[in-house]
Amino acid sequence: MSSEKQKIIRSKAPLRLGLAGGGTDIANYYNRYGGYVLNATVDMYAYCTIEPDASGKISFFAADLNKSEEFTADDKLPVSPALPLHTGIYNRIAADFIKKPLSFKMTTYSDAPAGSGLGSSSTLVVAIIKAFAEWLSLPLGEYDIAAIAYKIEREDIGLTGGKQDQYAATFGGFNFMEFYENDRVIVNPLRLKRWIRNELEASLVLYYTGVSRESANIINEQILHTENAHSKNIESMHEMKKQAIIMKETLLRGDFRGFSDCLLKGWLAKKNAASSISNPFLDDLYKYVIDNGAEAAKISGAGGGGFMMVYCNPCNRIAVIRALKEKQGMVLTPSFTETGTQAWTIYNN
Repeated sequence: MSSEKQKIIRSKAPLRLGLAGGGTDIANYYNRYGGYVLNATVDMYAYCTIEPDASGKISFFAADLNKSEEFTADDKLPVSPALPLHTGIYNRIAADFIKKPLSFKMTTYSDAPAGSGLGSSSTLVVAIIKAFAEWLSLPLGEYDIAAIAYKIEREDIGLTGGKQDQYAATFGGFNFMEFYENDRVIVNPLRLKRWIRNELEASLVLYYTGVSRESANIINEQILHTENAHSKNIESMHEMKKQAIIMKETLLRGDFRGFSDCLLKGWLAKKNAASSISNPFLDDLYKYVIDNGAEAAKISGAGGGGFMMVYCNPCNRIAVIRALKEKQGMVLTPSFTETGTQAWTIYNN
């Protein structure tokens, strides 16, 4: 029989592209008006490995950040300034489910940097919770994992942000999400025909601007605007929500001209939701991709930097990629994934 020292738990959770409605998943907005978001997960992931041991220590190592922390095993750890997510998740799991110290080494990393606009921080939280659930046999379904992840980030650690990322990473695939007051969330998976998914995949290019941004500042500005029901900014958020509904319908029908139109209208509305969502650099980049064969584009996530999602005719895709490679950033052509967070156990013999 394998000993506890030989057991290794691994997990992964997919990153997401925000297609439409991002920003209406902020509590100050959806508690008043309800929020609608359309997103899809791609084959880029956040990963977690847990190696249980009998050392009496808890060791965290974020390999992509090259940051590590070690603690004496306890049922509550001080929240680490270096790795607040890791320690915050452990504290919540220990308090809600185990109520005793654990001893282990944890290693994490992500395929995308923090501040990329692909939901990397929340996706990492989901992957870590999933690994704990696998190790400790916790009775957690998709909605449970996403809700706990949101609570850890927003309440326990106090990070500002929306609600879509946790649910996208947990459920995976194309989803139309509804957010309402009293923490009511409805995730509606979209059953896209295979040819529609293939066409969209062949039409998208991701470009990392090389500019990581602090999403909290942008979101805080959006939160302030929700206090004024008649402001231009709140009207823009209503328009973003409307475009999420329309885009869902265009995708289900395979209406790609309509999809492109929604992407454009959604980006124009998003830019009006907060002053820091766009800037001269991003405006110039948008014009550049349009001039080089793209039909529409938007920044994925809160805005200000991160990844730009570029939509084009598949016949123009190489021209768009070639033009973007002349810039300083990174070009990616990800595939969509239908599966949400996963975990598995192996044994080192």
